[in-house]
Amino acid sequence: MIYLILFIVLILLFIFGMTLLRTGLFNLSSKSLKGLLEKLTDKPWKGLIISILITALLQSSAAVMVLTIGLISARVLSFPQSIGIILGTNIGTTLTTEFITFDINDYLLPLAIIGVLFMIINKSQLRSIGFILFGIATVFTTMRGFKYFAGMIEDHPLLNTFFLQLADQPIIALLVGIGVTALIQSSTATIGIMMGFLVAGMLPIEIAIAIMLGSNIGTCITSYLASIGTEKSSKLCAYAHIWLNIGGVILFYPFIDILAATVKNMTADIDVQLAHASLLFNVLSSLLVLPFAERFGKLIMRIHS
Repeated sequence: MIYLILFIVLILLFIFGMTLLRTGLFNLSSKSLKGLLEKLTDKPWKGLIISILITALLQSSAAVMVLTIGLISARVLSFPQSIGIILGTNIGTTLTTEFITFDINDYLLPLAIIGVLFMIINKSQLRSIGFILFGIATVFTTMRGFKYFAGMIEDHPLLNTFFLQLADQPIIALLVGIGVTALIQSSTATIGIMMGFLVAGMLPIEIAIAIMLGSNIGTCITSYLASIGTEKSSKLCAYAHIWLNIGGVILFYPFIDILAATVKNMTADIDVQLAHASLLFNVLSSLLVLPFAERFGKLIMRIHS
């Protein structure tokens, strides 16, 4: 029971840190980001580039998807304009997973202290910077917590049995990735948890990649929930997000071993291998769809007409 409580606390802390980081970044740049989405999405490739930048800034593909659905609902954007944005969010969010593999442990306490000091100052910009700094400190501290937690449960018989069974069933791992991400509504958190288990030697990289693929489907729940009660064009955006991610997973699932071998050659750090696998999957799947973005949009309209 204590393990479950600790696990839930770590997840909540990670999400809390990401929320603080996202809030600070959004408060500093929300007007300009909305303006970029409105003006520079007339072509799918433009939407892709702008969306990568905005998602990287906000550290959340879900936030950009919710923002996009809101703009479509307000008739500022059209559904066809959202295709490039969706492709870009999938790439932009991988920069967050790369970011959380950095080693900044020596700076976490100063970041947290400065962040708290800025947060209590009654100036909006300084408070936003405080949110960012304290959010970063919280996220990276939680990442250390996940690694410590994985070491604690390494010898737990029931969990060892579960992970051993998972190691032989990538399709179950895929479903775990979908379920966990849909529950906590953060693919980054799911991947962060898997990084802790990887470092502890509890999972092979191939199974972690399967869970990562599942997390790309699970993260669609946020945009789908945001589209409930909106007009048809907003719903089409959510459907496009779902179909794009499902299609990418179906395409890459048979090549998990090849993807694993590729990232093993790129770095010896197993947590970084998972971050690289997420980056490669999302970049390749998005670039494959980009030349057919307009046709894909028409297909979605036909399916959900």
